[in-house]
Amino acid sequence: MSATNHPDLSFHQGVNQMAEKAMGILGLDSGVAEAVKGCNSVLQVRFPVKIRGKVEVFTGWRAVHSTHRLPAKGGIRFAPYADQDEVEALASLMTYKCALVNVPFGGSKGALLIDPKEYDRDELEKITRRFSLELIRKGFLSPATNVPAPDLGTGQREMAWIMDTYKHLHPDDINYLACVTGKPVHQGGLPGRTEATGRGVQYAIREFFSYKDDVKKTGLKGGLSGKRIIIQGFGNVGYHAARFLSEEDGAKIVGIIKSDSYLFNENGLPVEAVHQYACENKTLKGFPDAVYSEDCVAALEMECDILIPAALENQIHVHNADKIKARLVVEAANGPVTFDADEILNKRGITILPDIYVNSGGVTVSYFEWIRNISHIRFGRMQRRQDELRNHQSSLLLEEMTGMAIPEKYKKKLLRGADEIDIVRSGLEYTMSDTYKQLRTTLLENDEIDDLRTAAFVIAIEKIARSYLDVGVY
Repeated sequence: MSATNHPDLSFHQGVNQMAEKAMGILGLDSGVAEAVKGCNSVLQVRFPVKIRGKVEVFTGWRAVHSTHRLPAKGGIRFAPYADQDEVEALASLMTYKCALVNVPFGGSKGALLIDPKEYDRDELEKITRRFSLELIRKGFLSPATNVPAPDLGTGQREMAWIMDTYKHLHPDDINYLACVTGKPVHQGGLPGRTEATGRGVQYAIREFFSYKDDVKKTGLKGGLSGKRIIIQGFGNVGYHAARFLSEEDGAKIVGIIKSDSYLFNENGLPVEAVHQYACENKTLKGFPDAVYSEDCVAALEMECDILIPAALENQIHVHNADKIKARLVVEAANGPVTFDADEILNKRGITILPDIYVNSGGVTVSYFEWIRNISHIRFGRMQRRQDELRNHQSSLLLEEMTGMAIPEKYKKKLLRGADEIDIVRSGLEYTMSDTYKQLRTTLLENDEIDDLRTAAFVIAIEKIARSYLDVGVY
């Protein structure tokens, strides 16, 4: 599963093509269009670290696509295939994504050219802290201007190292916790952030299936329950999306594709059991009651109702787009469908839920975490007791009016105030629901727009362009 598997254009060129299509529909002034589309700045750093008695030189990037809102926001990935084109493309997608879901951030992205599997924990900490030092000293990391988050190859642990490095360089910054998101909860992180992108995928699909006319266009019938899903990528996003969809919505995860193999079972795979098996054995081979194969390319082309590419960019391209058999493609990864493949799928009548909508759950909850760190107060702390008292009064009134006691098992739920994770999930679900309403309204009301991706880019770019024009472009 390569990030550069048969690209029709470079990743960045493909993103720009999608943006230009929307700009043409909006009739955007060419100068404003260039201001919106262009990457503001890119930092490349090369730094030495002594590993196992030998000096190794590492290369990393941090791209800032837009600062029309501050801070600029975007993950940092550790990957052996990372390059500047990829980083710039991902930074631009972050700008459009944030604008689409009304998160007041600009877009940024970072990457380190490294295979994390080749280093132990202590070595990775040294490398991460050294990379952080380069970014901080050059002004590409701070709570006010540029805030990273986890991405491929990084997680809570790396974010804690980055945050601690920033804290030591800026000991007088009381907002140091906000310099990164996706941290451990006990280090200023937010409950629900780890699974936020996967949860957002679930909410996006749920919202789509709440509109019968939209589902009918795909050729599918009924609700989400029982729908056959193949998911490509079984990391943080893919695993959580698969688990939530199967356990909470009754969907059948019939196929799970990893980088080197896949599992298939027409009756559905037990997602949690597959996850535990993969963690313990470092492979899917040998998992019981499932077909195992190493032909990952063919797995994407298998028959299913919903295909969820949740791995890397450029996975569906001109060489396999005409072989995709799913009726609905849900882009949980960034850029999994190339520009040319997107046109092929649309002509075939396959509905695509675009990446800048579907995988926006991560940055949405990152926004909540950043706000929590900046405000220095836990969500719900001031109003939870008041909510519980109000709920108690409502239950007493209900019992008095009906003359019946509320059963204890329901009363406990009724009286309980919202925990922080309840508030986070509520905010995320509202964001995904409200954004899809905007997407379909834009699609239905504009004759020039014939797919949800174009609708998403039109909405996002119109907001960004307006922010430039409102303050004046000099």
